[in-house]
Amino acid sequence: MIVREQKDAFILIEQDNHAIVSGKIMEHWISSFFQGEHWRSVQYAIKYHDYGWKPFDQQPFWNECRQAPYTFANYPISPKTIIYTFGIDFVEKNDPYAALLCSRHYSRFLLNDTSSYSAAFIEQERNRQQRIVESLGVLDSSLFNYHYELLRFGDDISLYLCLNEPGVSKEKEHYFFQNGIKLPVELEDKKITQMTLHWRNKHTVSVRPFPFDGTVTVKIKQKVIPKPDLIKYGLIKCYTEQPYEEMEVLIVPEE
Repeated sequence: MIVREQKDAFILIEQDNHAIVSGKIMEHWISSFFQGEHWRSVQYAIKYHDYGWKPFDQQPFWNECRQAPYTFANYPISPKTIIYTFGIDFVEKNDPYAALLCSRHYSRFLLNDTSSYSAAFIEQERNRQQRIVESLGVLDSSLFNYHYELLRFGDDISLYLCLNEPGVSKEKEHYFFQNGIKLPVELEDKKITQMTLHWRNKHTVSVRPFPFDGTVTVKIKQKVIPKPDLIKYGLIKCYTEQPYEEMEVLIVPEE
């Protein structure tokens, strides 16, 4: 779950919905910037990379220490590895190359964690990756790394939209994005490696450089949970009964 806290409410965005936004954004990636084959697989990985969270985010858990809903960042490691495994298993049933990308993605998150759950997950995914590579035959590692960078890039842009309050000033942006977002490749002049972003208003984000085929329009599904209701009814009841809202955001070139 992606969580933003306001004075009187929490804004909750399910991980799977955030990933769908990632996919929508990357559908507009300029085709001439794509290298190699597997474009459909890369798109599938981007769109479904957080599918494992889908059933868990339907009934979010309360973090007593922080007095807020658990987020994807502070979720306990043991159930998190179950979520990751479930999601990668789902992707692999439909597209092994996409699953290879997702496995790389989630393994990276836990590489520096010292728990036994993380160690078991890393070993499990190392075996999965070896099996998939053997089934696919020859794998171009440089192209695979580029395709993985596309997944990370789509994930990062969507996170920028979801983690920040719409219209936030640059100095108050989420710390993840204070220095921009790393580009998958160096574009045009071969010197630009970071994308800079800022909220022009509550519904428009300007970016530079602009590696898309036109204005990108996405709709972010979220739920607004009033804090007084949490005290009365608890998080799960509040969340399951609260309807979704949609926030439309445009991504445009910086002027």
